Amino acid sequence: MEIVSKTVEIMKKIDQLIRIKATGPPEVLALRLEVSKNTIYRTIKTMKLLNAPIIYDFSIQSYVYEKEVGYYFGFYLNNECK
Repeated sequence: MEIVSKTVEIMKKIDQLIRIKATGPPEVLALRLEVSKNTIYRTIKTMKLLNAPIIYDFSIQSYVYEKEVGYYFGFYLNNECK
């Protein structure tokens, strides 16, 4: 279970950095998040499997979203639906 919560936390941080176009290249992102480059690649792949339209923009050297998306991972009460 700890692996899942760590992955969710990494996805949240990556999402925040993507939104401000400040992930940097994978090596820099890995250092910033204190994880391996392979963890970055696996997490990005997981996000894509969850329909995140992520691409790498070489001109700004950052991951970006091709389309505007929202990110929410967790549970909420039915009366709190967004």
